[in-house]
Amino acid sequence: MVSLIFSLLARLPLGLLQRCGLVAGWLTYAFSPTYRRRLRTNLEHALGAETADRVWRQAVGETGKQAFELPWVLLRPQHELFAKVVKVSGWEHVEAAEARDGGIVFITPHLGCFEISAQFFSSHKPITVLYRAPKKAVLQPLINAGRSRGNMRLAPADTSGVRRLIKALRAREAVGMLPDQVPGGGEGAWLPFFGRPAYTMTLGARLTELPGVSTIFAWAERLPGGQGFHLHLRPPLQALDGDTNARAAAINREMEAQIRENPAQYLWGYNRYKRPSGAPPAPATRENQE
Repeated sequence: MVSLIFSLLARLPLGLLQRCGLVAGWLTYAFSPTYRRRLRTNLEHALGAETADRVWRQAVGETGKQAFELPWVLLRPQHELFAKVVKVSGWEHVEAAEARDGGIVFITPHLGCFEISAQFFSSHKPITVLYRAPKKAVLQPLINAGRSRGNMRLAPADTSGVRRLIKALRAREAVGMLPDQVPGGGEGAWLPFFGRPAYTMTLGARLTELPGVSTIFAWAERLPGGQGFHLHLRPPLQALDGDTNARAAAINREMEAQIRENPAQYLWGYNRYKRPSGAPPAPATRENQE
């Protein structure tokens, strides 16, 4: 039944899906006190009360749009997806990285239409994408099929997946990941994210340490009215250096800068600051001591 609904939704025009998502976003906000509290709290902690008051309503709708456009992004023919990327800023950074004849690590936060960034690059060259299995197992075949077509390949979030990512980079190919999701216990470190300790994935940082690898930060801005997407690409604002934790902290800061470009399109309702099973306690801060 779920796969049928997914397939039917994918047949609808993108603009209509996003309007449906806008309504669904508000219904979720209205009927889920936990989600409502988390979205407002995360937004206010990260950007302050004034900004939160200004953008939270739009953030509610944009989150719904992200959920409803997912079937369209995963199940429509790839040439239709590529056509919806109506503007690309920063492609010269991809060309410069390729001229250095090394692999590329694409870093994308849960901002805008994060699914389409790797899809678009796959129209150019192969890319291997790190993924975690969805919580609803019934969705896994659909999501895997949508993410592993054409020049896209999948790497599961385990040891075998890490080996695939390293192999791709050593073959001077590209890899992609979303490092602002909570890793499993023992797979991260407590590092600042918008001024609060967040259990942070260190894999992306480790990959940037490989010789010859370039790092590019990417996000696809959702344009109004179903017009499509504007893909933003840039290198780090500051060099990624130091040990793995220092690099992971720098990646968090870079993602913060991306999110500040369009805070309404970030997934503020995600439980980013949770402590996963097996992880050590978060370091004490003045805030959580009061």
